Amino acid sequence: MNPLRIIEGDPRVGDLRIALVASRFNAPVVERLVAGAVEALAAQGADPASLELVRVPGAFDLPLVVRRLAESRRCDAIVALGAVIRGDTPHFDYVAGECAAGLARVASETGVPVAFGVLTTDTEEQAFERAGGSEGNRGADAARVAVELANLMRRLAR
Repeated sequence: MNPLRIIEGDPRVGDLRIALVASRFNAPVVERLVAGAVEALAAQGADPASLELVRVPGAFDLPLVVRRLAESRRCDAIVALGAVIRGDTPHFDYVAGECAAGLARVASETGVPVAFGVLTTDTEEQAFERAGGSEGNRGADAARVAVELANLMRRLAR
């Protein structure tokens, strides 16, 4: 039986160009996601001064700006960060769904990895738990995914 040849991405940043795109809405939560992402990237070898952080008004706006960055080819991966917290109206469903679908479409259509670091929670407490609290930091998780995917895409292109 032949052993499988395994291809996977390297977790080290190396010379990768990483951009973070973060929404300003729900800023207290999102700032913790940004901090977690920057910390994770630094732990993987990134110079924080080399990272690019782009701000957008809200999570619904992430796909448009992420697409522009992806199409510019000035970054190897993008980390999208935001927080959509359920309220009393169906607004949550539209924003969360369109944000997720739009970001997935950008990655699929451009070939640039887009890591999904957008929280979609029922309560603010749940959001804080996932932004550096008891549930970890989804911004850090998304940053690690972005690096691994960018390196994997490079390997697959060879």
